[in-house]
Amino acid sequence: MADLKSLPAHVREQIEVDDGIPFRAATSYTHRTWARTYSSVPELFIQPQSQAEIEKIINLARKCRRRITTTGSGHSPSDLTCTSAWLVNLDNFNKILSIDPDTGVCVLQAGIRLFDLSEALDRVGLAMPSLGSINEQSIAGAISTGTHGSSLFHGLVSESITALKVTLADGRTHACSPSSNPDLFRAALLSLGALGIVVEATFKAVPAFSLAWDQAIDADTRVFDQWEAGNTLWKQADFVRVWWFPYMRRTVVWKANVVTQAQLASGTVKHRDPPTSYYDSWLGYVVYHNLLALARWLPRITPWIEWFVFGMQYGFGNGEKTKIAAVQPSRKAFLMNCLYSQFVNEWAIPLHKGPEALRRLGAWLQNLQPGDPGYVDHKIPYSAQGLWVHSPVEVRVSDTTVRTSADTGTRPWLDPTAADGPSLYLNALMYRPYHKDPPHGATERYNQGFEWLMRDLGGKPHWAKTFSVTQPEFAEWYGDDFAQWRKVRDGADPEGMFVGPWHRRYLLSDDGNGRLALEEGDFESEPAVGGGIRVTGKLAVE
Repeated sequence: MADLKSLPAHVREQIEVDDGIPFRAATSYTHRTWARTYSSVPELFIQPQSQAEIEKIINLARKCRRRITTTGSGHSPSDLTCTSAWLVNLDNFNKILSIDPDTGVCVLQAGIRLFDLSEALDRVGLAMPSLGSINEQSIAGAISTGTHGSSLFHGLVSESITALKVTLADGRTHACSPSSNPDLFRAALLSLGALGIVVEATFKAVPAFSLAWDQAIDADTRVFDQWEAGNTLWKQADFVRVWWFPYMRRTVVWKANVVTQAQLASGTVKHRDPPTSYYDSWLGYVVYHNLLALARWLPRITPWIEWFVFGMQYGFGNGEKTKIAAVQPSRKAFLMNCLYSQFVNEWAIPLHKGPEALRRLGAWLQNLQPGDPGYVDHKIPYSAQGLWVHSPVEVRVSDTTVRTSADTGTRPWLDPTAADGPSLYLNALMYRPYHKDPPHGATERYNQGFEWLMRDLGGKPHWAKTFSVTQPEFAEWYGDDFAQWRKVRDGADPEGMFVGPWHRRYLLSDDGNGRLALEEGDFESEPAVGGGIRVTGKLAVE
């Protein structure tokens, strides 16, 4: 047990009671998001190794009047996982409890990271049906924030979850599924950490597969035309994603088709890795990083950087061509290099509005005037004069209506995608070279214009990313689903043990009832050593 001398006496007294169940806590721990955009110093950092330990943590927190926050990789670039109370990390609660190779059903402790899960599934001939661009998240973190891939045939990662176990504020672990406690199940599938601690997930894997993929380079106008011709852009392969470069008005279209184990065994298709890209080479990584750092002082060179780095990666010639192709196991093929610390603002809009969104965003960013090539009336009521943004804009597709919760028809209450068809995710980023923010409020200005456009197109933000939305907006956009999620949350955690300033800001609002008994108060922020923002919350009981 950690040295607890720094804790208040009433907290120390409760923790020091020996009941035979370990309490693996540390003090003086600094929690940082992956991008180092936010950091906080929790009173205790706790890494349980059993369900009994998790239940003990919650019971002690209730007695000590402490809030609990759960974190995995910290990949969400917001203050969602920040706390001054108790921070629980499930990295040591990460076992696979069972796998059935015949049915694909596996039971997982919630802290297992996706890369460990993917490797374990591969050893028995299974795979995850879809992945996002990274595999660092825990399975609980991936489902609790609405992680998704890019395919018309898949929705959120949580669609493969058939049952969950959640330890609630009462210290008891509750099982839920589409047929048993379905309201808790729908709320926990995208819980944002506000219901309790997800401790176990039943996951439906698929037979292992590989992906034959390539990347094609083209002008964005040709891609938009293909898109508007019956969504053929997104129907050309099993998985498709696009990177759009706003100053060059060019795109990289990544498309991948499933290769079965039988095809590989027959020798008709063979695995081959892609050549090392400019991004992934040591030289390319360092040169790009330093160019981004230089642009902090000379923002006007940003379009030139886009041109140079794009050219080094894909070539400087015009016209359509394929530069990169490979055949890889799916657990590798889905992944991409996120490169540097970054702010990310991602929204889901109806798929058919994608070309309009990118045309309007491009016209705004380039300050196009009537008569200029590519001009459209963007209608964004903010000036982009003197604003220079980073690239690319990542464009992905998702369709939760194809199968939700492993074909059960259960949809998370807070699913941001459209309920009646496919959705498009647009991902606007701003790099933070050497963990230094872009100058002159560039990120804030970019987000302001980008979010105005997304709202105008009927979008909703990805819960894990950075956004500025009010609680009344969320309540209006989600309607009865929002009210149902609130009802389940309030019933599961009436004292607010799992509620912090992030939840109050976006989900709970100031409804006149005051702060919940265990709710952590508003954050105070200051610049952090090494970059980003350090936040300090107010505990319910000091």
